[in-house]
Amino acid sequence: MSKISAADVKKLRETTGAGMMDCKKALVEAEGDFDKAIEILRKKGQKIAAKRADRDSSEGVAIAKVSDDNTYGVAIVLACETDFVAKNDSYKELAQQFVDIAINFTNKEDFLAADFGDGNTVAEKLIEQTGVIGEKIEIPSFERIEAPYVGSYTHVGKIAALVGITKAIDKAAELTKDLAMQAASMGATTLSYKDFTPEYVAAETEARIAAIIKDNEELVRLGKTLKNVPQFVSRLQLTDEAMAQAEETAKEQLKAEGKPEQIWDKILPGKIERFISDNTTLDQEQCLLDQNFIKDDKKTVAEYVSSYGDVEVKNFVRVTLG
Repeated sequence: MSKISAADVKKLRETTGAGMMDCKKALVEAEGDFDKAIEILRKKGQKIAAKRADRDSSEGVAIAKVSDDNTYGVAIVLACETDFVAKNDSYKELAQQFVDIAINFTNKEDFLAADFGDGNTVAEKLIEQTGVIGEKIEIPSFERIEAPYVGSYTHVGKIAALVGITKAIDKAAELTKDLAMQAASMGATTLSYKDFTPEYVAAETEARIAAIIKDNEELVRLGKTLKNVPQFVSRLQLTDEAMAQAEETAKEQLKAEGKPEQIWDKILPGKIERFISDNTTLDQEQCLLDQNFIKDDKKTVAEYVSSYGDVEVKNFVRVTLG
């Protein structure tokens, strides 16, 4: 049997990331054959991966990378089972290695089939590292966008977002970082209410109103203030007819309150603004441009973007753990 030197063990450990004892055992089993030892460790990873396939991998690292010219970017999640593993520096370095490869691909399938650089594909490297770490390791999220200018933001390694805008303006880096921070923090799922279908909005309206009514039943029992039951949930429903009716209702309220008609013009804009706010909760939750801007909640994200001049948001993506 070939003598296994400390240098051989060190070399295998640096190549695979496996523990010292695992590397030594693999080299002993392979009788000193380096490539065979790597294959032994790989097969060990396959066995562990098969055993842990049904495990929940809700921890990990979310990471984004943008091209040098800021015209495209990718965001991925390298998931594992425990926060203990996710916080390890070597795991964070592995995530960085993966995203450095991911930036060169337009879809997850080609990315997973890509060469990792050590004789493994990305997919094989995940299996190998499952054996090394002893936890299920996978990349459940891969998102990519292209735009005239793309910026990114990552929140403590848990959420990563990319935002693309239509022009590479002077302060593009500032704007896209703020927008990516908004997307990461507030969890928008689409750009604008205009992306919704009437069917989706109708279903959400029914569900949300039913939930509020149920909540109000409990509030009545507790003797607490009831929640407002909206007529609508999205600007998609605020037709000219709906707005005209809202204004008429507001005027009737002012008349009933005995407010002089000559001051109605000063009061009505506030009431209409409140009506819109109360009846667009779906937009505020799910639409990036229709949300209140996190750095100044007196303006919407769309209003914030318009302050930069002739530029618009083209697209965005968000990846998160779990």
